Amino acid sequence: MTERQSKLIKLVNIYHKIEVSRLAELLDVSQVTIRKDLDHLEEEGLLAREHGYALIKNANDINTRLTINYDTKLKIATKAAEMVSNGETVMLESGSTCALLAEQLAKLKKDITIVTNSAFIAIRIRELPIRKVILLGGEYQKEYQGMVGPLVRKCAKEFFVDKFFVGTDGFIPNAGFTCDDLMRVETMKYMANSANRTIILADSSKFSQKGVVIQSTFSDIDTLCTDSGISPEITDILTRNNIHVEIAE
Repeated sequence: MTERQSKLIKLVNIYHKIEVSRLAELLDVSQVTIRKDLDHLEEEGLLAREHGYALIKNANDINTRLTINYDTKLKIATKAAEMVSNGETVMLESGSTCALLAEQLAKLKKDITIVTNSAFIAIRIRELPIRKVILLGGEYQKEYQGMVGPLVRKCAKEFFVDKFFVGTDGFIPNAGFTCDDLMRVETMKYMANSANRTIILADSSKFSQKGVVIQSTFSDIDTLCTDSGISPEITDILTRNNIHVEIAE
C-alpha cells in the first residue's frame, strides 16, 4: 500500500462516505489517479464504492477494522513477526492486526506453521510462500470471518503451539484486556490454553477504550506489542504485572 492510499483510507474512515472529486482535491492528484487507487483498495476489500463515491463498509467488518490505524497496525505486525523464529508453530486469532501479522510471517518466515480460527487470514495469505496453514473449524462469524464456539475448543486442544497472538478491543487498568464479543472471548481462551506464550497485539488507541467482556487478566498475558503512543502510566501497570512491553517504532 502506498502512502497516498493509506491517506485515502484515513479520509474515507473520517468522512464515512466521500466524493471521488473531494478525495482528488484533498490528496492533490487527479480523479483518474484516485479511481485507480480505489480500484486497488476495493479489490483488497478495504473499502466500498458507489457511483462517484468511496465509503466504508460495516464498521464491525474485518475489512473495515483493518483500515483503522492501518499504518500503526502494520508496524505492530512487523515488530511481532520478529518474535517468531523459523521452525515455530504459531496460533493467530481473527483480529485485524493478526491478519497483517500473518502476511508478514508469510513473507518473512518460510519454515513456520500458522494455526488460526480466521477464514479471512487463511484466504488472505493463500498465495504467499508459507509452510502450512491450519484452519480451525467452528461456527462462522460473518463480520470477523472467524470461527467460534465449542468446535474450536475441540480443534484447538489438539495443538500445542509456541506462541498465540491475539488482538483486543479495550483495556481496564484494574482488570486487564477486554473484548466486545463473548463468543470470541471464549474462543480466545481455548486457543490460549494451547500456547506456551500469549502475546497481545494492540495499537495505543485501544487503551482509551473499554470492551464489555474481560478477555484476559494480567496473569494470562506474557507480552504486549504496541506503538509508541502508549502512556507511561499504562506501561507501568503492565510491567508491574509482569507483562513485557514491546514498542513498534
